Amino acid sequence: MPLEIERKFLLNGDLLPAAVATEPIEQGYLAATEDGVEVRLRRIASQCVLGIKRGEGGFSRVEVELPVTETQFAELWPATAGARLVKTRHSVPVYDTLAYVDVYAQELSGLRTVEVEFPSEETARAFTPPDWFGAEITGAKE
Repeated sequence: MPLEIERKFLLNGDLLPAAVATEPIEQGYLAATEDGVEVRLRRIASQCVLGIKRGEGGFSRVEVELPVTETQFAELWPATAGARLVKTRHSVPVYDTLAYVDVYAQELSGLRTVEVEFPSEETARAFTPPDWFGAEITGAKE
């Protein structure tokens, strides 16, 4: 199974670092359980995916994303009513990788997070966040 290894932080301060790419994201949750399973529907720019994540806290979670058509997305989207978010994702170079800065809108306006994905837990543990990263929230319930 595909493994997502990431660390997540709040953004420190008001300045947004220079991004190499920016894309809008609409996300709705079809299910979220106490034991860390999430089933979500996402539109990232013009790509639609059904995603499943499993795992409680820590750096690593199983993540599977399956492409869905625009028609399938439209059929499933109403089931996410009351459990949606809108954000803009900015891809920002950090050392030899990319950090993803998410700037939330609507009900979550004002929230700004940064996440970095890693090839291994060892690399994740060794990562030293730059000064513009704020408090770490890896494993916190969203």
